[in-house]
Amino acid sequence: MKKLMNIKPSKALAIFLSILPFVLIFFVYWGASSERLAENPNDKLLPSFEQIYKAIDRLALTENKRTGEYLFWQDTSASLYRISVGISLSAVTGLTIGLLTGLIPLARSGLSPLITFISLVPPMAILPILFISFGLGELAKIMLIFIGTAPVMIRDMQSRVLQLPAEQLIKAQTLGASSWLVAIRVVLPQILPRLLASMRLSLGAAWLFLIAAEAIAAQEGLGYRIFLVRRYLSMDVIFPYVIWITLLAFLMDYLLRKTSERAFPWYHSIESGK
Repeated sequence: MKKLMNIKPSKALAIFLSILPFVLIFFVYWGASSERLAENPNDKLLPSFEQIYKAIDRLALTENKRTGEYLFWQDTSASLYRISVGISLSAVTGLTIGLLTGLIPLARSGLSPLITFISLVPPMAILPILFISFGLGELAKIMLIFIGTAPVMIRDMQSRVLQLPAEQLIKAQTLGASSWLVAIRVVLPQILPRLLASMRLSLGAAWLFLIAAEAIAAQEGLGYRIFLVRRYLSMDVIFPYVIWITLLAFLMDYLLRKTSERAFPWYHSIESGK
């Protein structure tokens, strides 16, 4: 008899098991919502699916009479712009400085303590400073995402460079490669897959910082809309927005993973072989 830890589900069973929790959550919510609304039709804590649909229709499928825009898609566009720019800047900075500090001992001695110190500063604690320094526009929100994710990526890239076999670097130098060539031809190709993995791991924190910044100072955005309607207990709006944010984060993670698998199949074959 096989031990439980050695039993692998078939593809069909794996799909069924992955869907099952969502189905259970659906029916649990439906039952709880129906019960609360039966007792109090004006209850707002657990809106019915019909109420949620009407909220989605109002925000995503009906033009705003004042602006002529669709609020849901306007909020989505604003939030995606902020998080995309913030994560991209963090990735470029993480790759550049992480490669430099990982490969060059002098740079590591000079910058590592500072990077470690910055990475331990709670980004939310300096949010007021960012708003004072950069104003209430887009820059402050992007900088919060950048400060919250870039130091982590830098340390991750540096760690990855330091894990590379020393023999590779020595052989490249023996063949006459300069520090620049070693960085570009030997180190860079091996840490790029890790950069994409680091971006995936930073997505959760990036969304957290974005929602916080939008909640405090914004005129549009997913986080702004959630905190705007919370004072009215509009759970029929909050629930769809939270689910949509989760789906967007999942989609971004999926695209990064597929990009990594297509661009660096050798990396994933090594990872799966561990």
